[in-house]
Amino acid sequence: MKNLVSNLTIGILALLGLIILAGFISQQQGSDVSEVSISEIYQDVKSGDVEKVVVETNTVTATLKDSGQKKKAERESGGTFLEALKDFGVSEDTLDDVTIQADNNRIQRTLSQIGIQLIPIIILIGLLFYIIRRASRGGGGMQGMPFGKSQARMITPDKTSKKELSFENIAGLKEAKDELYEIVEFLSDPQKFNELGGKIPKGVLLVGPPGTGKTLLARAIANEAGVPFFYTSGSEFVEMFVGVGASRIRDLFKTAMQQSPALIFVDELDAIGRRRGSGMGGGNDEKEQTLNQILVEMDGFQPNSGLIVLAATNRPDVLDPALLRPGRFDRRIMLNLPDIEERRQILEIHAKNKPLAEDTDLRRVAERTPGFAGADLENLLNEAAILTARQGAKQISERNILDSIDKVLMGPERRSKVITEREKRIVAYHEAGHAIVFHYSEHADPVQKITIVSRGKAGGYTMKLPTEEKNLQTKAEFLASITGALGGYASEKIYFNEITNGSSNDIEKATETANQLVKKFGMSDELGPVHYQNSSGFSEEEPNMYSQKTLEAIDSEVTQIMRKAYEEATGIIRDHPAELERLAEHLMHFETIEKPDFERIMNGENLLPEEDRDQTSEQEQKSNEDPETSPSNTSSDEIQ
Repeated sequence: MKNLVSNLTIGILALLGLIILAGFISQQQGSDVSEVSISEIYQDVKSGDVEKVVVETNTVTATLKDSGQKKKAERESGGTFLEALKDFGVSEDTLDDVTIQADNNRIQRTLSQIGIQLIPIIILIGLLFYIIRRASRGGGGMQGMPFGKSQARMITPDKTSKKELSFENIAGLKEAKDELYEIVEFLSDPQKFNELGGKIPKGVLLVGPPGTGKTLLARAIANEAGVPFFYTSGSEFVEMFVGVGASRIRDLFKTAMQQSPALIFVDELDAIGRRRGSGMGGGNDEKEQTLNQILVEMDGFQPNSGLIVLAATNRPDVLDPALLRPGRFDRRIMLNLPDIEERRQILEIHAKNKPLAEDTDLRRVAERTPGFAGADLENLLNEAAILTARQGAKQISERNILDSIDKVLMGPERRSKVITEREKRIVAYHEAGHAIVFHYSEHADPVQKITIVSRGKAGGYTMKLPTEEKNLQTKAEFLASITGALGGYASEKIYFNEITNGSSNDIEKATETANQLVKKFGMSDELGPVHYQNSSGFSEEEPNMYSQKTLEAIDSEVTQIMRKAYEEATGIIRDHPAELERLAEHLMHFETIEKPDFERIMNGENLLPEEDRDQTSEQEQKSNEDPETSPSNTSSDEIQ
């Protein structure tokens, strides 16, 4: 397809060039001939200024002696040109010095002009014929154009590729690799299963969030088994012409069958495998024909023919049920996000070619990256390498990796953002309020980091992370999370006697968590273990499956949870004013505080330099003497 587009582009450019050249030649041919009246030519002949006259049927062209200029005029009807000259008074002596000839090559010249105009058209036809001949040499469907040919790329594994990518090079995913080992054994030794009458699945569906290694696993299977690997994406079968996608599917399976045993991998299967008749993605006949052809092809080859189809998607809920039935994609292998130990192993693999500092502990990095997929961790170390190079260092430190985590999650630091001293103090007390509430809540996760450095839309943030991997979360832990999220709001209200819009995101997330407690998790004491959310989740326009009375009860329960959490956050802040003010002053000075320093500050230590300690003491004494200047009576501006 790329060659076709390239050749057509070259042909069109060549045609335009020839047209411009023909026009230029035609223009040059007539550029030195001026149109005049016939009487002017008679006068030039009479004056003896004409060297040659060419007489045609309807025109006369005269060439002057000195300048060589040509003049062209329309002939008068009736009589010959010589008779007209004599009637004008030209003497015979003057005519003896003028060469007068008739043009007998009019037909030849006309054919020449027609030929010049036909040359570009002839060249274009020849170029198109050449392109069609080249495109049709491979045979197959849709002769003359490669639209119906499969766009899949075939990769033949060798020793180098097996060494670079195998199951040993993929960290984590132990259960998924165990399932896929059977596929490798069948591709390597199918006779072992045939003797026992075993049937290997025709299709295997890899399901998991983006970046969890679905494509890597498919490549590793082909390398381990040493068989050809056909890689394609679902979007490559989607075209505006109906029937093209189905033709490509037929060509793909035909080519793969010729290379059997082989592996076909279709990435992003949901691009063409969406449920028919659901209205999702529109009523596209091309997509439905492509899906139908996949269903037919997967039914068309024998179970032990040596051809296995792997597909990957992160949206299994939208796939057509006919794809998932036994006999097509028999197996569904789930690829989950890596846990803390798997994250450490993935980091070690991606850090092999990077110079890490001796004090770098990848285990600590793994603790700070819950929810990161393998691709996210690879990108994290790449960002750390870029940051290290920008600083001019030769080794990647743990500090650089931790800073890169913040950049990946929140965006780059906005050091250039203009912020007043009053706004900086509001942000410091806001984040200190979060940290204090999380620290003194029994069921909250430990605080890992506090910063008032702006990143993205956030003026600052407080990071809390569990000490160990969690798969379940209790109601008390959810409530502690809501209480901590309202800590900044409560701190602003207590110390500045008003609030800013900096708490909007905290309130939004806390309200969302409260809604999930009541409507999804069944953790409401009033409403009990009932699920109140729409099951399909396809459209927010769907009507609620419960009464108005129940809706009011849900609103009341969510409001009660939020109010109770706010009261608890307010109580914690009022009970620990010294710790909060000390933490806020440290944030004003250092801007970022990590977990070890945070714990020291909570234990009563003062980490500020001596001059800042004296200044802080003076401010506290002045605030006690003059209540009007205390934080509780200070107004605040909005935090952008």
